[in-house]
Amino acid sequence: MNNIELTESAKNRILEIKNNTNNPQKFLRLTVKSGGCSGFQYIFELDDKNLADDLIICEENKSGEMNLIAKTDTVSLQFIEGAKIDFVEELGASYFKVVNPNATANCGCGSSFAV
Repeated sequence: MNNIELTESAKNRILEIKNNTNNPQKFLRLTVKSGGCSGFQYIFELDDKNLADDLIICEENKSGEMNLIAKTDTVSLQFIEGAKIDFVEELGASYFKVVNPNATANCGCGSSFAV
């Protein structure tokens, strides 16, 4: 386990999305790739495939069973270790937001960052 935090709002939104897909095996995958206006960008995907270097970000115990919520990979972890992932709902927009202590700069929209 690592020290990436998902807020209750983020967990609830991921679980809502999972329930709407009719595939309880799906989870949120957060990866970091080069690109974006600040150098690196966050990629959020709904996935159900397990990869060799997967790391669990969050699981919850529901009725005695573990419910996988989110994963990342070892390469991405070095950029997001210690981050907090939130789901924000504003007038006209809703999105996952990463508060990343490793980022030295962020773009205006918050989807890319520099280290």
